[in-house]
Amino acid sequence: MADPVAEAVAKAHSSEWAFVLAATARVAADLDLAEDCVQDAYAKALVHWRDKGVPERPGAWLTTVATRRALELRRRADVVRRKLPLLMPEEEVVRDGTFPDDRLRLVFTCCHPALAQEAQIALTLRLVCGLSSAEIAKAFLVKEATMQARITRAKQKISRSGIPYRIPSPADLPDRIEAVLDVIHLVYTAGHTALPDHTPPPGATAPPAATAPPAATGDTGPGGHTLTRPVLGERGIDLARMIRLLLPDSSEAAGLLALLLLTEARQAARVDAKGLVLMEDQDRTLWDRQLIAEGLALVPEAVRPAGRYGLMAAIAAVHAEAESWEQTDWSEILGLYDLLLARWPSPVVALNRVVALSYVEGPEAALRQLPDDPALATYPYLASTRGELLWRLGRTAEARAAYEEALAFTSNPVEAEFLTRRIKRGG
Repeated sequence: MADPVAEAVAKAHSSEWAFVLAATARVAADLDLAEDCVQDAYAKALVHWRDKGVPERPGAWLTTVATRRALELRRRADVVRRKLPLLMPEEEVVRDGTFPDDRLRLVFTCCHPALAQEAQIALTLRLVCGLSSAEIAKAFLVKEATMQARITRAKQKISRSGIPYRIPSPADLPDRIEAVLDVIHLVYTAGHTALPDHTPPPGATAPPAATAPPAATGDTGPGGHTLTRPVLGERGIDLARMIRLLLPDSSEAAGLLALLLLTEARQAARVDAKGLVLMEDQDRTLWDRQLIAEGLALVPEAVRPAGRYGLMAAIAAVHAEAESWEQTDWSEILGLYDLLLARWPSPVVALNRVVALSYVEGPEAALRQLPDDPALATYPYLASTRGELLWRLGRTAEARAAYEEALAFTSNPVEAEFLTRRIKRGG
């Protein structure tokens, strides 16, 4: 029989963790202390709610208990002067004159540029999403002790460096928002296709839509191997929704959320009994129309003005609006990639553009424009794209060699199965 109190606490952990921790961190002025107080509050909830009933506003109850405990421990340990630089001045307000949401402060602290990107991701998952060190370690296929040490070092750097727990100034906000969005995007893409030993080159976006092995839905492929890390994909979308809520005037925040929703909408069609399915062969009736509608509604806002994530969302929207593969407007996609490449030069964007070019000017023209960048030297999607273009040109022996090269650089076993099938078909 289900335990309603335990379920209520679990639901509050999922929906209220970031809010409770962020509010407590502002009072505690110390991330470790805040985290301890919040965990204590959730433990107390299991006992108190069973006796007194689940409160009408669980998040408010948890915040009150956690912040009171933080204040008590601060007074007892006399840490006020030592930690005071981390406190945000009470008079600090955002531009519209209202106090900023504590969760926004927490996100910007976790994504501070003084921290390495891997530390930013780990802290965001731990503090904003409330994942345990064990869960994060499992998602990134490292030992729990390794991940715990990474998180501890990041917290220590925040403390030693006096990284402020506040929203950046208006002058610094545009650059800092971009860093936050990048971290959220990386969290999602790490869950979208699990590549345990492969790090995408700088500027990597999703794999080329038509030629690279796509991610599948669920945990496993035909051989029972993990293809995706659902917890990261879900948390990435949760974070994108949060940033969209907290920064409603940011077109790029709208663009990122639109991109993730439109990408996630295709999950159910990306695998069948045989394994991975390219977009051209997907059953579009399996696409999640509710997510597509939500994503498409954000695109007009995301492209005013059109930043990197707005343009990527617009590309995803063209795919989502096509009723079939044959009806895809590749000319529009190519034009959007031209804009994206001009605004954000990246070897992976250039590779994605080549895929679109192949459906506008043909595979021969696309083959001539494949990027020759050292950053892509071991990137499996470059070789698989080359293989698909060669296959379409009837150059089967060369195509087979390209797929064998892609297979050598692929760490994900489900994607390896896809490439093996490509090799067996003769290229």
